[in-house]
Amino acid sequence: MKFIETKLKGCFILEPKIITDERGYFMESFNEKTFQAGIGQEVTFVQDNQSFSTKGVLRGLHYQCGEHAQAKLVRVLHGEVLDVAVDLRPESPTYGQYEAVVLSAENQTQFFVPRGFAHGFLVLSSSATFFYKCDNYYNKESEGGLKFNDETLNINWNVPFEALIISDKDKVLPNLENAKKVW
Repeated sequence: MKFIETKLKGCFILEPKIITDERGYFMESFNEKTFQAGIGQEVTFVQDNQSFSTKGVLRGLHYQCGEHAQAKLVRVLHGEVLDVAVDLRPESPTYGQYEAVVLSAENQTQFFVPRGFAHGFLVLSSSATFFYKCDNYYNKESEGGLKFNDETLNINWNVPFEALIISDKDKVLPNLENAKKVW
């Protein structure tokens, strides 16, 4: 597994070693020892989540606050998405900046998003199955979110806003300035 740290300290792109032959492929998608050595910290995942969405669905930008903050290791089992992480750590030199990565069943790339980040994704293919591990349990009262088209963030989703399918809940999320603090 190759670990590539992004411009956002603590966020990593993970590229697996894929072994192919006439039967198909094999890869190790997760190994706790390798993962912790690759990111340089101990993270213990306690919950796996999976979602299915169709083309144009944008989920996010979401995060958990305080003691319920979550780190996530995300990947795509079927299809392709544009995955986005936004740094919300107030002391960070990259506060308010984002990283975007294309994740797909074809490239098998994974993205590690540490605690203190908002996260979201846009489905680029006809449909996608999205899978992620969390290092903390979901807590509704600690939920936070950011408007996907906040002008301060200036995220390039590469799709016209009119083509996006967004939940009513996500349509009314606040901008960065008015969002809940992560801690």
